[in-house]
Amino acid sequence: MANLYLTEQGSVLRKTGDRLIVQKDDEILLDIQCHKIDAVLIFGNVQFTTQAVHELFEHGIEMALLTRTGRIIGQLTSPTPKNIDLRLAQYEKFKDERFKINISKCIVTGKIRNALEFTRRFIYNHPESNLQAELHGLEKIYKNVDSTNNIAEILGKEGAAANIYFKGFGKMMLKGFDFTGRRKRPASDPVNALLSFGYTLVFNEIASLLDGIGFDPFIGFFHTTDYGRQSLAADILEEFRTPIIDRLTLKLINNRIFTKDDFYLHTSSGSMYLKKESMKIYFREYERFLTQEFTHPETGNMTDFRRYFRYQAHRMADCLTDSGDYKPFFMGR
Repeated sequence: MANLYLTEQGSVLRKTGDRLIVQKDDEILLDIQCHKIDAVLIFGNVQFTTQAVHELFEHGIEMALLTRTGRIIGQLTSPTPKNIDLRLAQYEKFKDERFKINISKCIVTGKIRNALEFTRRFIYNHPESNLQAELHGLEKIYKNVDSTNNIAEILGKEGAAANIYFKGFGKMMLKGFDFTGRRKRPASDPVNALLSFGYTLVFNEIASLLDGIGFDPFIGFFHTTDYGRQSLAADILEEFRTPIIDRLTLKLINNRIFTKDDFYLHTSSGSMYLKKESMKIYFREYERFLTQEFTHPETGNMTDFRRYFRYQAHRMADCLTDSGDYKPFFMGR
């Protein structure tokens, strides 16, 4: 199963039997069985019929609506029964300041550990790279996170580690792309555009999964609650940023899958975005990355990132309801 990305402006998603078709004018662009779809993401001016939405809900398929450039607008989900016991446990843990501090330390140490491993791998494969200062800086912060006593301090450690890490990330660009640091709004260069777009896609997958399991995705522990922000999804996203999107971004650039000609500047926002055909290439590479199997570091079974999202979501549920420990994903050696 895979996500279905609809980007053809002016097209319409329809239902015929137990299949979905994407049509533009009199041309059928896609004809696919519902059981092959995990989620539908609609970008920009793509229409859909009520019958198509009914079919998606009957198959438990969620739909996300995004702008043409990839900003999430909202989600449509089937009103399946929610796990009220899980939500009550989540609300109780949210009021427990010690729990929030401990799980925030866990989230941040997991994120920094993955950044360290990624940096070490790059140094091993490119011994000529000048990344020792960044490596030592990350190691120092990693060792000190556990000594923090409140969320503000943990946020400070996370921010300092991110600044050091992205300074090193810029040195990993081998094919003419410039990257001087992380910039979200606007994402004023192609590298930041790729990072922001990828993080949005993974965030959306995690948020949909959490909602389906029965969490309240808006109640997080490391990321503070804010109107309209799915903070728990943001919490779990942290451990997957480097293993998925940072690695994918570096692959797309250093393997010359993308060049600067694949991007355009959106003048009103000041952000860079992928061109239409380039976005299709991105979705293809993103799907390959998320569905490529690897050995589960704990069970030894074969898995992929989509299955691991679910594994981590259930681990979070166990942590909230059974007082177990939460262990972030580690990309391994």
